Amino acid sequence: MDILTLLGQLLNSTLVFSTALIFAALGGIFSERSGVVNIGLEGLMIFGAFAAGVGTYYAQEAGLGVMAPWVGVIAAVVVGILGSLIHAVATITFKADQTISGVVINFLAAGLTVYIVKLIFNGSAETPLVNVFEKEAIPVLRDIPIIGEGFFNSYPTTYLALILVIVAYYLLFKTPFGLRLRSVGEYPGAADTLGVNVSRMRYIGVMISGALAGIGGATITLTTTSTFAHNTISGQGFIAIAAMIFGKWNPVGALGAAMFFGFSQAIRNYVQLFEWSRSIPQEFIFMIPYVLTIIVLVSAVGRSSAPAALGTPYDPSKR
Repeated sequence: MDILTLLGQLLNSTLVFSTALIFAALGGIFSERSGVVNIGLEGLMIFGAFAAGVGTYYAQEAGLGVMAPWVGVIAAVVVGILGSLIHAVATITFKADQTISGVVINFLAAGLTVYIVKLIFNGSAETPLVNVFEKEAIPVLRDIPIIGEGFFNSYPTTYLALILVIVAYYLLFKTPFGLRLRSVGEYPGAADTLGVNVSRMRYIGVMISGALAGIGGATITLTTTSTFAHNTISGQGFIAIAAMIFGKWNPVGALGAAMFFGFSQAIRNYVQLFEWSRSIPQEFIFMIPYVLTIIVLVSAVGRSSAPAALGTPYDPSKR
């Protein structure tokens, strides 16, 4: 294998591992830009992965063929939004502690999804194997050295994630909607005075985070694992939170951070191809992405400026 092919495949693997992180990090940005901390991204990804596995299974049983994975994605969006509404009602309407609510979402998703899977599939702790997305090469662009293999020979969800980064940036920083969303996360009292419905905007931000995190979870089920089990997500939601913070709550920054973490997972797989890696315990190799996450978070402390009202419930009577 020549070096150009190896680099192209490494870049491709980086994007594949980054895709779920990109979706979830974008979702976290919408929630936290509105002022609501969303520690529950892990749980929302679990909900999405579960819905994708079950939805795709029943869609393929109904004979939908290649459209079955898209049904799974739609199911993941719906279930992700429903899961996020639990967080929204608790933190926005009842003004519960946002961190505690997010942790509850994580525990709820981890237990409830496996329980439902066992009910549906006669005690099995995972969904049956489902039809997944196949990589689709873009003609002509696919032939560009390194970049062609890396960017233009991937899953539909990867292309969608890259497009959504541009869409999210435009929505947040170039539209009245984005201005209102960011205003309720910075100065909710001032936004309320100008006629912006703070609660509504925060609900929208949290629901968008549920939809995107749900797609992130679905991406893992529908591209790499082909099934949903209790360990399908395995901390990816927490890594997405790190990508969001390291990316300074900016879609483009989150993309770069997600690709960094995706690279750490890709390189973990490639390291195992070398003879010298066999003398290293596998546990240490699999620790690479999580160790890098801790290092990045520590280095980001004091350098990332969160929205001013992040984590602060808004009471109109005290404006």
